[in-house]
Amino acid sequence: MAEGAIRAALGPLEERAAATGTELDRISVRDLVLALEIGAFQAERGVPQRVRFNVVVEHAPLPAAQDDDVDKVLSYDMIVEAIEGVLAEERFNLLETVAERIAARILLDPRAERVFIRIEKLDRVPGALGIEIMRSRLPRDGRIAPLAARPSDPLARPHPFVVFLPRRTLAGPDLRRWIDAIADLGRPTVICVDAPGLPLPGAGQPLADRRIALLAIEQMAWKLAGQDRRCVVVDSRTEIDWAMKHGQISVWAPSKIVLDARDKPASVAPVDLARWFSERFEAEALVIAGGGSSVPGAEVIARPGELTERFAADVDGAREDRRRGGSFGRAE
Repeated sequence: MAEGAIRAALGPLEERAAATGTELDRISVRDLVLALEIGAFQAERGVPQRVRFNVVVEHAPLPAAQDDDVDKVLSYDMIVEAIEGVLAEERFNLLETVAERIAARILLDPRAERVFIRIEKLDRVPGALGIEIMRSRLPRDGRIAPLAARPSDPLARPHPFVVFLPRRTLAGPDLRRWIDAIADLGRPTVICVDAPGLPLPGAGQPLADRRIALLAIEQMAWKLAGQDRRCVVVDSRTEIDWAMKHGQISVWAPSKIVLDARDKPASVAPVDLARWFSERFEAEALVIAGGGSSVPGAEVIARPGELTERFAADVDGAREDRRRGGSFGRAE
């Protein structure tokens, strides 16, 4: 590799952008350092680390320089807001995901043609560990489909019907009838399960104790999936979205979503997690099957037949409730 190419690859992003030979103007935010909790390793959970952002945005020449009009310029604030907006969404494992989502947000501005992003962790090694990406608009129509774009219509993404199965329902003789009733609903359903009744080992450390409690719930999720092939264990937002769109009955294994969340639940008691999940995923409803537990906003259904009678014909009503901002809808 020629010396100039090495300088272009490893030097400042402005040099990298300039080396591409375009005649576009550029704005940049350099050496923005933020303290984040990020990373896939267990040692990175619960521990903020310094992360440095460098972003260069290329755009066609604007009349701002001639007119000295700030309203016509591509603002530096747009870059900072894109970074802060992505980081506010959730906790991330990968720098690559953060970079992709920042690029997608920036390229939503029709004036932005191409973006260079470098993100580096500053506390993992004596130097820096980082990634760099370049993203641009597709040449066919001058537009890019952002990786992390959210649908503008909340009804475009399925909203789950959440059923919490208490321990006595999971161990009771009517469990199969409950699953039959859930299947008969014909709507995207996520089952949240109770924990086993056995005492859990205590580590005396909050993060470890939380993880132990979550793993106990996941044991019950896998047990249910083993008892009924219609129930499939899911642990990521991607899996849940896919399952809801394809009519699969999902059983939520909570560890990944809970530990990765920026707004972590205050309690990991199983029924509290079911409510937290319902709020986070804007559920149509939260039902407690068979009673034995209760949380605000949940409806207790005593028998499987009642579940079908109450909800099977209420799909249109649930969609209308969601449009108006129903029980678990997010306030706009």
